[in-house]
Amino acid sequence: MSLPPVLSNLALPVIGSPLFIASNPELVVEQCKGGIVGSFPALNARPKDELERWIDRIEGELAAHKAAHPDAVVAPYAVNQIIHKSNDRLEHDLEVCIRRKVPIIISSLRAPNEIIPAVHGYGGIVLHDVINVRHAQKALEAGVDGLILVCAGAGGHAGMLSPFALLGEIRRFYDGCVVLAGAITRGEHVLAAQAMGADLAYMGTRWLATPEANVSDAYRQTIVESAAADIVYTDLFTGVHGNYLRSSIVNAGFDPANLPKSDPSKMDFGSGGNQGKKAWRDIWSAGQGVGQIDAVAPAAEVIAALKAEYAAAKRRLCG
Repeated sequence: MSLPPVLSNLALPVIGSPLFIASNPELVVEQCKGGIVGSFPALNARPKDELERWIDRIEGELAAHKAAHPDAVVAPYAVNQIIHKSNDRLEHDLEVCIRRKVPIIISSLRAPNEIIPAVHGYGGIVLHDVINVRHAQKALEAGVDGLILVCAGAGGHAGMLSPFALLGEIRRFYDGCVVLAGAITRGEHVLAAQAMGADLAYMGTRWLATPEANVSDAYRQTIVESAAADIVYTDLFTGVHGNYLRSSIVNAGFDPANLPKSDPSKMDFGSGGNQGKKAWRDIWSAGQGVGQIDAVAPAAEVIAALKAEYAAAKRRLCG
């Protein structure tokens, strides 16, 4: 498989996925210092003028870390852009990212046709979230540099296809960069993703149980206490199917066993969209890998554990 140069020198083949509300400069910096890609949704920086200040902080802290530790593997960072007509910040946020030459743009919801020439113009790359083959083909026609396969069990907005099914079908026609998402919480899962044919793993839920994540202590504790059976898959809260923690749905006054379907035409990402509603803030997202997260730990410790788990899995398989 071929990796874009910006992704070819990571300490571990992992991208920390952009988490609504939760991802912030503190978490992104720790991820990048640990040698994995850190990312955040542009909409997390509020008001919109904060976006450039976040980029300043991330780039400044990473440059200082690299200067103090010249031999360290410091990974690039990424910014997630919601390519949707209701995202009234998209033009502003893209202008900032293009002017600041953000190395990696992660696009979601719609093929990013209009942004690719500008990102490629300064040497950046675009990775696009997909949940099926049709979405993947549209993204590749648009000229993306890699696909993020958001499979069954992933936190946040996720698809229903098994990673074995979707990755296998994608590899029949695409030999470029593929990132795999779906209940990946441990180092051995990262190795398994590579064994299946992915280049990188996409990991989100495990970062929610870190002090750096911008979530409440109650949310962190619920992650630690939950199992896969506590995850509910529904499109009610944003108009797009996603995975959420059952207890938070109950606490918000809903019956998880009798959730109505939403109207996708009412999706709204204007000025941050659903942040002002229940999703993400009060109704907490998580992937099916929650049952393998046992404690709250700093991001640096999580990365060290992932590296140890990955190495141990390699030793087991290689004898």
